[in-house]
Parts: sequence; structure tokens; C-alpha cells
Amino acid sequence: MQLFDTRFAPSLHQILDDLDRQGFSIMDDVYTADYMQAVSTECLSLLDAFRAAGIQNGVVSQIRSDHILWIDDAQPIAQQHIQALNELGQSINRAFYTGIKDVEAHFACYNAGEFYALHRDNPQGKNGRIMSTVYYLHTQWQQDWGGQLRLQDRHGKWHTIEPHPNRLAIFQSDLLHEVKEAHQQRLSITAWLRSDQQLI
Repeated sequence: MQLFDTRFAPSLHQILDDLDRQGFSIMDDVYTADYMQAVSTECLSLLDAFRAAGIQNGVVSQIRSDHILWIDDAQPIAQQHIQALNELGQSINRAFYTGIKDVEAHFACYNAGEFYALHRDNPQGKNGRIMSTVYYLHTQWQQDWGGQLRLQDRHGKWHTIEPHPNRLAIFQSDLLHEVKEAHQQRLSITAWLRSDQQLI
């Protein structure tokens, strides 16, 4: 199975240029239709194993209400996405000397009414996350279903990114962002390109 659609390779230069200029990049139609359907099906088959992301050590967070499942070798289709992100991370290393060494990832499910308030994935360089990525794997989406990624670029300008199916968003992990409340089930793989080993 082909990982990235043939349209991805010519877009690598654009991704690197976007990251250099504004700190984030968006790419549509990332994978073949067959792969997208397969990874979406894999995610849906595991929903019963998801846990509330906002509960850590018995403490309920007030800033997020989504549900997640960390990805490991038990999810072979999603692992192909992680492999592709590893390759992308090496391209980013060659361009920006970021020191990316690993990828950590989880499936994320936002049910109706769920959200993730303003935050940074790597505030003040406190962890090894260099780049954050979100790959949307629900098979359809409408604008009035919410769930948008709202992101502040490196110049302080705000952008609203619609969670279109088969779209990949990649951005610096220190950028401020949020996920607006979803009104329909919103599925994705959230992953971080790290400068250290993944911590799950």
C-alpha cells in the first residue's frame, strides 16, 4: 500500500517553506483513498478501548474532553502513518536541524460537545516535542460540525483549519492552538515529532 499519494512528494518543498515562513503547513489528499479507508476502519474498530484524555492520575482536566488511544504495534495500519511521519521528520531535520528522533502518536476522538481549549504542546521547551501533526481520518465533514483547529502562527496571526478528511496539519509544538467544540464525531491521529524517545 502506498503511504503518501503521489501528490505528496512534490509538496515536500511547500511544507518546508510553510514551516519556515509561518510555523505550520496544511496538506490535503495526503494518502490514497484505500489507505485512508483502512486506517479509519482500524480506528473505529478500537473505539471501545479509548480513554478520556482529560483524566490524568484521577484528576480531571478542565481544558480538554476528548478521548484517545495511544498507537503501538497492535495497530499496524496506523503504524504506516507513523512510518511516513518519521520520514517527514528526517526531511525537516535536513532543512532545519531540529534533532527529531522519534514519533509518538495516538488516535483521538472528539464526540459531540467535546473540545480542547487553548494550549501549547511544548510550552517553553519543557518537553521533546518539536512538531505537532493532526491527520483527519473521518470519512466526511461539514463546516457546521465544528471541530476546527484554531492556531496562532509564529507571527501572532490566527488561522482556522477545517478538519477535512484526509488532511494533514503540521505545526511547531510551541504554537498556541485549540480544538473548537465538535458537533459530530471527529476522528484523527495526533502525533508529535520528538527530539527524544516517545513517552507513553
